[in-house]
Amino acid sequence: QVQLVESGGGLVQAGGSLRLSCATSGSIFSNSAMGWYRQAPGKQRELVATITRGGNTNYADSVKGRFIISRDNAKNTVYLQMNSLKPEDTAVYYCNADKYPYIYWGQGTQVTVSS
Repeated sequence: QVQLVESGGGLVQAGGSLRLSCATSGSIFSNSAMGWYRQAPGKQRELVATITRGGNTNYADSVKGRFIISRDNAKNTVYLQMNSLKPEDTAVYYCNADKYPYIYWGQGTQVTVSS
């Protein structure tokens, strides 16, 4: 069974920072593009950022310049550094592994930004 284990969520004040981590097995990580998505209450899940096996990144316009996605191939872990957080960033954040033709999801971690 494929597992993506997320950590690092929590409660932070507006303007603060958090770093999310997502670890998985080497067989999944080394062959997958990795990503972070989020889902706020009453809204659809949306892309936050992705990173390819080669390190190319893509960001949602709403987080460009504030969030940084990175991957540590030695630790089979992907990170999301979130800076200058805003109340509208409040959501459950999900880790994603895209290993064609399969897609795997983590269980989600709550991020709450207070104003």
